[in-house]
Amino acid sequence: MKAIIIGAGIGGLATALALRQAGVDAVIYERTGEIREVGAGLSLWPNAIKALNKLGMGEAIRAMSIPQLGGGIHTKRGELLVGQSGEALRQRYGMPVVVAHRAELQAALAQAVPADIVHLGVQLTGFEQDADGIMARFADGQTVRGDVLIGADGIKSAVRGQLFPTSTPRYAGYTAWRGVAAFASDPEATYWGESWGHGERFGLAPLSNGRAYWFATQNAPEGKIIPVGERKAYLQQLFRGWHDPIEQLIANTDEAAILHNDIYDIAPLKSWVQGRAALLGDSAHAMTPNLGQGACQAIEDAVVLGRALRGTTDVLGALRAYETGRLERANGILTQSQRIGMVGQWSNPAACWVRDRLTKASAGLQTRQLDRVAGYEV
Repeated sequence: MKAIIIGAGIGGLATALALRQAGVDAVIYERTGEIREVGAGLSLWPNAIKALNKLGMGEAIRAMSIPQLGGGIHTKRGELLVGQSGEALRQRYGMPVVVAHRAELQAALAQAVPADIVHLGVQLTGFEQDADGIMARFADGQTVRGDVLIGADGIKSAVRGQLFPTSTPRYAGYTAWRGVAAFASDPEATYWGESWGHGERFGLAPLSNGRAYWFATQNAPEGKIIPVGERKAYLQQLFRGWHDPIEQLIANTDEAAILHNDIYDIAPLKSWVQGRAALLGDSAHAMTPNLGQGACQAIEDAVVLGRALRGTTDVLGALRAYETGRLERANGILTQSQRIGMVGQWSNPAACWVRDRLTKASAGLQTRQLDRVAGYEV
């Protein structure tokens, strides 16, 4: 069996690993000329660590990441509303929450797949399928035929565009900045996690090699991007007076390395599969980053898809089994992440006061919700 994977991001590379483990001849076609992840840090929750272990990536992940020291949700003055220690999370789920640099995770996955199966600088223009297979067409004129085509090409997926042309990215109502700063982590610190203001949030997590990852959000009109050269000053003004070490992290970040992007997701799809073509990762369920589950869910997808295609010649049945095994869970997390983002971005001071008090009083409910997300094993 031959699988054509469109996209060499985290989802596409993880899928290649899972399919090759399953005995499937997987090849990847990537639009850009190099494998280069644009991003900063990402959280790998126990559900993703367990899935990566199944792909043989456990040792590589441990080498590049640092266990989360614990964290929670705070007010902008530093009051802890709800949180758990890193050791409590480890004991509860059998694995730590770890934080890794997105580019380093993608590089590790790329090193784990044979270099000759990755084709760069090749842009998909469309595909056609029949009873015997599926053919992908590319902008340079070449065509490739296989048994299955997997769209792992992100939120602006060309594969999803052909399968479900009305599914387009939707703006979440807020914009985000991300960065990595030199920072000496304090194992006893309680400031890790996320802090909520009135229409703004700030999150921070430790990285390996004396670094910390941070992100910041603000309610804003779509497309209002602060240009490079002005971002640090803008953020220093926006988060002046917030609890330590927020101002220090911004000050320690190289201006040119501060990323600024509006936040999008897609409305949950009712199907990810048509015949021999299937969606995976952000192509299928692009979600806001509020649960730290975007990459985690793509990795889960890869494991389940590999399991479905192992040892079968019934491609159509295997893809239906993959969809059945993943659709409800990923769409549920997409919806939950969107709702958390909406509440976290409230701007009315009175509503925010009520939100903060309810958050502090609902630790048990939040733990049960987290169990369903992080306590899951594919």
